[in-house]
Amino acid sequence: MARAPLLQLTDISLTFGGDPVFDGLSLAVQQGDRVALVGRNGSGKSTLMKVMAGLVEPDRGIRAVPPATSVGYMEQDPDFSGHATLGDWAAQNLEIGEEYKLDVAAEGLKFDPARDPATASGGERRRAALARLMAEAPELMLLDEPTNHLDIEAIAWLEAELKQTRAAFVLISHDRAFLKALTRATLWIDRGAVRRQETGFEGFEAWRDKVWEDEDVARHKLDRKIKSEARWAVEGISARRKRNQGRVRALQDLRAERANQIRRQGTAAMALGEGPTSGKKVIEAFGLSKEYAGKRIVENFDLTVMRGDRIAFVGPNGVGKTTLIKMLLGEVEPDEGRVKHGTNLEIAVFDQARARLDPEATLWDSLTNDPTMAVSGSSDQVMVRGTPKHVVGYLKEFLFDEAQARAPVKSLSGGEKARLLLARIMAQTSNVLVLDEPTNDLDIETLDLLQDLLGDYDGTVLLVSHDRDFLDRVASTTIAMEGDGQAVLYAGGWSDYQSQRRNAAAPVAHAPAARGSAPKPSAPKASAPKPEPKPEPRKPGLSFTEKHRLEELPKLIDRLGQEIAKLEELLADPELFTREPVKFRKATEAMAERQAALDAAETEWLELEEKASA
Repeated sequence: MARAPLLQLTDISLTFGGDPVFDGLSLAVQQGDRVALVGRNGSGKSTLMKVMAGLVEPDRGIRAVPPATSVGYMEQDPDFSGHATLGDWAAQNLEIGEEYKLDVAAEGLKFDPARDPATASGGERRRAALARLMAEAPELMLLDEPTNHLDIEAIAWLEAELKQTRAAFVLISHDRAFLKALTRATLWIDRGAVRRQETGFEGFEAWRDKVWEDEDVARHKLDRKIKSEARWAVEGISARRKRNQGRVRALQDLRAERANQIRRQGTAAMALGEGPTSGKKVIEAFGLSKEYAGKRIVENFDLTVMRGDRIAFVGPNGVGKTTLIKMLLGEVEPDEGRVKHGTNLEIAVFDQARARLDPEATLWDSLTNDPTMAVSGSSDQVMVRGTPKHVVGYLKEFLFDEAQARAPVKSLSGGEKARLLLARIMAQTSNVLVLDEPTNDLDIETLDLLQDLLGDYDGTVLLVSHDRDFLDRVASTTIAMEGDGQAVLYAGGWSDYQSQRRNAAAPVAHAPAARGSAPKPSAPKASAPKPEPKPEPRKPGLSFTEKHRLEELPKLIDRLGQEIAKLEELLADPELFTREPVKFRKATEAMAERQAALDAAETEWLELEEKASA
């Protein structure tokens, strides 16, 4: 006999003083479901999850949960009143003897249970809420942006825990890699309607595009029919004194149907204004060393940033990624070493703390009072890449409505704050972009647009992000900050970095210039990993690790061969060097890097194969 769903919503309607957020919504979550809940910023994802959690009462409809079924919700702004530490609050519902579950979650999510809530940051408070949910392990988990404020190591821990859990979960996230790894079904909120597809996020974008394509075709047919019927209504039939009133009424119905269709939310009209071309060398760092409170950030770090580089800084929270970038920008003085800037630099900064936004100021004031945007003698215009625009018109380009213009910044959602900060940055011209956690809270469509803009940007990008998919799409070089002053450079994005770490026999140091950013040999802490010396001969036979490596090497060799073939095809274009010199340089460097990796992989395979035969 089929068991009842863990959660059932039937005919749910909800209105917040205007157009309905949902009307007639019904859905069910079954045992074992792993559901991605997706939609544009402001579409109602968090509101729907609160309805599912029983925290928001709908205007109409039924929420049903079977008796004794536990439903857990990751609170966004927990109330820690009456609790001395984050751990006390997080452990309050655990049975005696189950406290170890919280310790495991705290270690995986990297938060201190002994921290006083009054001194904890917003990220620490959110991690405590997530740890509480993971420790309690309800039958249904409702997770709203759980990866925000987590570094990549903590995201990997959470991903592994959710993969092995027997609980059902509904997950809101804009982290593509996280969603693809975990979900088996997708709930898509689009203009107040909720659609479900029994495939994970991997197939969501193709499904969404097909729905929109079918919708556009149907709208086009409806428009043509209205046009045809309207022509008949005007011209009529000369022999008749009366028109066919039923046909006229049908035309009115068609027009009403067309008027009631809700247009899709567009993407923000984002554009990057490129300033004057910078010098070929943008930033040079020589022997940088820095400590904070006895903690070593970097030691003897050398780096050359070339025009057009896309350099990503990765590592655990608190390792010093932002501090290193500030040293490179000249905002923080190193303890040792020096930084040299190239010519004609115009720098625009997107900071992860949104500290450049005054929470008490209105959106209007946030733009008009910005010295880089203010128009002399005008209180209602802003300068956008050299052209004055009305402040409301510019806000609309970033998907804000007129009513929000006089609202305070503190009333905005995380995604809206990110868009407002992008609006300020993109009003400037620049040739160096510093993006510190730009992906937090942005919806997938806006992330796609930002990735496209960065791909076409001729300037230089310094990037901090924990979004693995975004790093793979944007970064040409990755600097991994591994603690204790270690800062190691790798060619490519996140996946390339992981591959090179696993394959120490194919170090980036063998590739020339590694996107123009290789550290000098005199700085071993900041240079690419050196080849390990060949091990001493051992007894015949393979260890478990060597057997696994021998099985994986043919796949790596095949992938490297395919990548080399694609690069050879690109470099075969005789006009590429003169037409796109930056692209030619990067392709040449990538070819050398992958050829070195292929040679090393083939050598390693031969050695292991001989050992296995022996």
